[in-house]
Amino acid sequence: MKRRLLPVLPVLISACLLLMLSFGYRAGFGLFMQPMSQANGWGRDVFSMALAIQNLAWGVIAVLAGGLADRYGNLKVLLAGVACYAAGMAGMAYAASTGAIIATAGLLVGAGVAGTAFGIVLPALARAVPEERRSWALGLGTAAGSFGQFLVVPLMQTLVDAVGWFQALQWLSLSALAMAVLAIPLAPYGGASDTSSPAIDASLWQILRRAFGVRSYTLLVLGFFVCGFHVAFITVHMPGYVVDLGFDAKVGAWSISLIGLCNVIGAYVAGVQSGRLPKQRILAFIYLGRVVAITAFLLAPVSLVSILVFSAVMGFLWLATVPPTSGLVAVFFGTRYMTFLYGVVFLSHQIGSFSGVWLGGFLYETFGHYDGIWIAGIILGLVAAVLHWPIREQDASGQLRAA
Repeated sequence: MKRRLLPVLPVLISACLLLMLSFGYRAGFGLFMQPMSQANGWGRDVFSMALAIQNLAWGVIAVLAGGLADRYGNLKVLLAGVACYAAGMAGMAYAASTGAIIATAGLLVGAGVAGTAFGIVLPALARAVPEERRSWALGLGTAAGSFGQFLVVPLMQTLVDAVGWFQALQWLSLSALAMAVLAIPLAPYGGASDTSSPAIDASLWQILRRAFGVRSYTLLVLGFFVCGFHVAFITVHMPGYVVDLGFDAKVGAWSISLIGLCNVIGAYVAGVQSGRLPKQRILAFIYLGRVVAITAFLLAPVSLVSILVFSAVMGFLWLATVPPTSGLVAVFFGTRYMTFLYGVVFLSHQIGSFSGVWLGGFLYETFGHYDGIWIAGIILGLVAAVLHWPIREQDASGQLRAA
């Protein structure tokens, strides 16, 4: 088994490093909310809208990027994503209006993440490794993204403290160009190179319509909305929330970093267990776990310990949804069109992300607190658990070929 993995070791390393940087940068944008809002005289709703647009753009463009990668290979998509990512972060430094921050932090960075994150990289991993190691590889890649969150976010905060938010964004944009080098080893594993099954003589729209004829796929798409709602709200608003509670801004960075560290374990374990246990059951229990964590956090006395414990628990459940979710897409339809069909699932996630980020900022500016959005997260977690329970883990690839 180890010998079979040695030829793809460069792909595994490059993919993991690429995801570390992509998700590390993305997880740290909440650190810029307060300093940029103060410098430009914005309310939190302005920056929240920009990051909500970022999540929505990420999801919409991920579907297009996935279709292009499946048809023509992934290298051009990855390189275009790197260019958008770097340009978006550089442009943020000069954004002095609502339109400018939406165009840079929102649209450009959203396109950048779409071209360098899970939707493009995980399908390449799934194609590169033997089928029996697929769940493990998906878990490893997801864990790498989480480790980037743990490693990069504190470095971003240190950089902001050292040189200020303006110069920090410029340095970060330059460092993002390193992702272009890491994209090269993934080129042989684009969808166009997948010979495990022949291409289907149908448009992407026809393939998508046939996929939605599979009930389990539809439930998976609907349920992933909730994952995006949870993680995006916490990523963007947790730093400001802990400051509102009377803690130093560094506690917010520690919170996001701890989530990333614990999710290294959570995502990897979820990937390993997805190869052993029913994936839909794993997902249902992850969402129920989030419900318990959020409820306990709201009811417990506010303290540094309660913040860190909540961050750790949520970290174990954070992106642990990704290996079983992407794994189910591969089970349903194989890997030939996985980038596109997972991209559609991920679009639902990003619509949830948009909702969580924007609603968090709107409710905060309207009522002066985040209580309503936390309660919404609890209710949606219960809904997600119910949606995932009846999913059936079985091959439905024949449905894509139906006339």
